[in-house]
Amino acid sequence: MIGNAAKSQVITNYKNTVHGFKKFHGRAFDDPFVQAEKPKLPYGLHKLANGNTGIKVRYLDEDTVFTVEQITGMLLTKLKETSESALKKPVVDCVISVLSTAFDLYLGGRNFDEALVDYFCEEFKGKYKLNVRDNPRALLRLHQECEKLKKLMSANSSDLPLNIECFMNDIDVSSRMNRGQFEDMCAQYLMRVEMPLKVALEQSKLSRDDIYAVEVVGGATRIPAIKERIAKFFCKDISTTLNADEAVARGCALQCAILSPAFKVREFSITDVVPFPITLRWKSPTEDGLGECEVFSKNHAAPFSKVITFHKKEPFDLEAFYSPQDLPYPDHRIGYFSVQNVVPQQDGDSSKVKVKVRVNIHGIFSVSSASLIEKQKGEGEDMQIESEPVVQNENRAEDQVRMQVDQEGHSQGDQQIEENSSCSKECASGEKLDTAAGASKPKVKVKSIDLPILANNIRQLDRDVLNNFMEYERQMIIQDKLVKELNDAKNAVEEYVYDLRDKLSGIYEKYITEEESNRLTLMLEDTENWLYEDGEDQPKQVYEEKLDALKRLGQPIQDRHREYADRPRAFEELGKKLQIYMKFVDSYKQKDERYLHLSAEEMSTVEKCVNESMNWMNSKMNAQSKLALTQDPIVKVAEIIAKIQELDNVCNPVINRPKPTVEEASEADDQNNGAHNGPSAKQGAEGKGDAKGSQQTKPGSKEMEVD
Repeated sequence: MIGNAAKSQVITNYKNTVHGFKKFHGRAFDDPFVQAEKPKLPYGLHKLANGNTGIKVRYLDEDTVFTVEQITGMLLTKLKETSESALKKPVVDCVISVLSTAFDLYLGGRNFDEALVDYFCEEFKGKYKLNVRDNPRALLRLHQECEKLKKLMSANSSDLPLNIECFMNDIDVSSRMNRGQFEDMCAQYLMRVEMPLKVALEQSKLSRDDIYAVEVVGGATRIPAIKERIAKFFCKDISTTLNADEAVARGCALQCAILSPAFKVREFSITDVVPFPITLRWKSPTEDGLGECEVFSKNHAAPFSKVITFHKKEPFDLEAFYSPQDLPYPDHRIGYFSVQNVVPQQDGDSSKVKVKVRVNIHGIFSVSSASLIEKQKGEGEDMQIESEPVVQNENRAEDQVRMQVDQEGHSQGDQQIEENSSCSKECASGEKLDTAAGASKPKVKVKSIDLPILANNIRQLDRDVLNNFMEYERQMIIQDKLVKELNDAKNAVEEYVYDLRDKLSGIYEKYITEEESNRLTLMLEDTENWLYEDGEDQPKQVYEEKLDALKRLGQPIQDRHREYADRPRAFEELGKKLQIYMKFVDSYKQKDERYLHLSAEEMSTVEKCVNESMNWMNSKMNAQSKLALTQDPIVKVAEIIAKIQELDNVCNPVINRPKPTVEEASEADDQNNGAHNGPSAKQGAEGKGDAKGSQQTKPGSKEMEVD
C-alpha cells in the first residue's frame, strides 16, 4: 500500500511502513548522517553490496531489501496512477519540485518535533517510569501527538495539554506545554533560520529594498518565532496565504506548461541552476601531475553544455566531482569518464580532442561526447576551428573571461574552453577575432572523428540495474493486482452472506418458502464458519465457486422481489401505450382529417398489433395473479419492456407519418403580369380558342396533386 492507505498503518505495521526515506538518496550506509538517523527509524536499514543504503522490510512473508531508488519509484508510480485517474488520460512526463538555491539541509519541522519528543520522553521516564524509546509503537504515537501539539501552540500561547490513553503497558500519560517553553527548548534551531535567508539574498544580488513581498510556505514556517525572525530579516510583514502542498503543485504545474509544447503561457522566466560547483580533473605533465578546471560554477544556469579542447596523444581519463567545500555530502564524486581511441596526428603532434560536458534539464552532469580533430595532409595550421562566434557572460564575476561558443541549437549555447593540459582559459576574444579577420592564410580541411566514452557514474544506477528494478516493480504490481482480486473475491462471499441473511428475515421473507429459507440459512452459516476456518486462505477460484453456489439459491429470491416491485410499473406503461394507439385507431375510423392520408392496410396492421398486445397483457396478468409470491413469475419485466418496444416499432412509424404537401400555382401573380402561357382552368372550361392566335391547351382537371 502506498499513500494514505499506508500512512494509516504507521502505528500498527511500523516495521514495514517506510517513510522519510528521501534523505537517504545518494548516501552510503556508513555515512554519519545515515548512522545518526538509524536509531530514530521504526523500520530497518541495510548495507547494500555497493555500500549504499537499503531498506529492509517483509514482503510476501520474506525479508526483502529495497534500494531507496526502488522505494521512490514505487511512490512515483502510485502518483502516476493517481494523476491518470484524475486526468482520464495517460501521463508520460512530470515535474518534481526544484531544489532551493539556499538552504539548511539539517533544519526543518522535524527538528522541532524531536525537541518535544525528547522532552516528553524524559518526563515520562521520571513520572511514569516508562522508557518510551524501547517501544517503537509508543514512540511513533508520541511523535504524532507532539506534531499536533506544535501546531496548536502556533495558534495559542497558553498552556496546552498532551494526553495519550493506553500509551505503554496500559498506562495513560499526560503533560502540559506552552509556547514560551517550546521556543526556549528550540532556541538552537531558531538561531539557524537567518543564515539561509542571508545566503539567498547575497546570491540574488538584491537588497532588502528590492524585495516586494515575502511569502512563506510549509508547516514549520507557521511557528510564530520563525515568522518573527523572517519578518525581522526582510523588514517586511510576511504573507502566509499559500498552502505548502498547493504552492509546490502550482509551481510544478506552471513548469509543466512552460516545458510542454501543447500550452502557451504568459512570459515568465524560470532559470534552473547548478546547485554546487562541478570540477573536472585529469592527469597532466605539470609538477603536481594533475590538472583540473571548474566547468560549472555555483548557480550556473542549466541546462547548459560546454566544449573543452584537450591536446592529447593517447586515451585519457576525466574525474568529475562537486567542490567539497560547498557540498553537504561526504562523498563528492560524480563519476569517471574515459575517452578512448585517442591517437597522435600523422606528424606525431598531439591531437585536438573536443570533449562536451553537459548538465541536462534534470540537473544531471555527464560527459556527453568526444571527438578527435584530424588534419588532412598538405594543409596548414587548423585555423577554422578557432573562428567560431564569441559570447561573453557579463552578469557573473566567474564568467568575465570570454569563452568560445559552439552553435549547436542549445538555448544557452555550448561554451568551449581551450585546454592545454591545464585547462587555462586563455582564449580571449581579441585573439579569435584577429585570426578570423586575417584572411591571408588559406582555409584548412579537418576531419572530426567521434570517440567512444566509458562512463562510471558514482551512486547512479546502471541501465541494466535500472531495467531489473523496473521489471521487478512490474512483477510487484501484478502480484498486488492478484492479491487485490483474491481479497475482493473473499470479501464478496462474506458480504453476500451477511447481506442475504439480513434480507431473508426482512424484505425477502414473503418471497421464500419456509423450507427454502431453512436450507438457505443453514448454507449461509456453514459458509460463514468456513470463511474463518478452512476458507481463511484459499485460491480466488474457490471463493468464486462458493459465491456461485450461494447465488444459485439466493438469486431466484432476489429476482422474485425485484420482479414484484417493478412489474406493476411495466404493465402500467404498456397499458398507457395501448390506450394511445387504440385512440389513434378510433380516430382513423371516424374519418379524422389528420389521418386521412394513411392507407387502410397500414391501419389494419396497427389495429391487429394493438389487439394482440392487449390480449397478451390480459392473459399474462391473469396468469400471474394466480401465482403465489414464493413462485417464480410467469412473466418478467424484461418481457413486458420487449413487448412495449415491439408495439412502438409497429405503431410509431404510422402514427407519426406527416401529411404530404401540395404546391399550388399562384394565379393572381400571373394575371397581374399578363404572362399566361395558356388559358386558365376556368377559361378552358368556358370556351376554347376565344382569342386569335392563342395557344390551344388540352383540357385538364381543375385540381392537381403533387407528391
